[in-house]
Amino acid sequence: MKQHRYRVTVEHLALPDGTPPPDPRPLNFETGNHDDILAIVDRMRQRADLPAGDATAFAVGLKLFSEVMLQHRGLPLFADFAPHFKAFMQRLKQGPASRTGEDA
Repeated sequence: MKQHRYRVTVEHLALPDGTPPPDPRPLNFETGNHDDILAIVDRMRQRADLPAGDATAFAVGLKLFSEVMLQHRGLPLFADFAPHFKAFMQRLKQGPASRTGEDA
């Protein structure tokens, strides 16, 4: 399957108390995804049901996770979770819940 290619970098900026981490080495890895993750981040930010920073983290994490799950869908590790994930993705693609009753 043809994929978009990405380099992901995670930097540990601070411990919970605000002090610098003892080992601030960044984590770097390359991965692929069948979707354009940057376009999905833009769409998640436009939904406005999460703050922009949270929407970014959510979209990137979800796409990284879902691609691994898709590539290894036959593993028992994902068997119980797969139907719930499918339902979640269908709900997510419907758009944000209305504030007048759908999210009650």
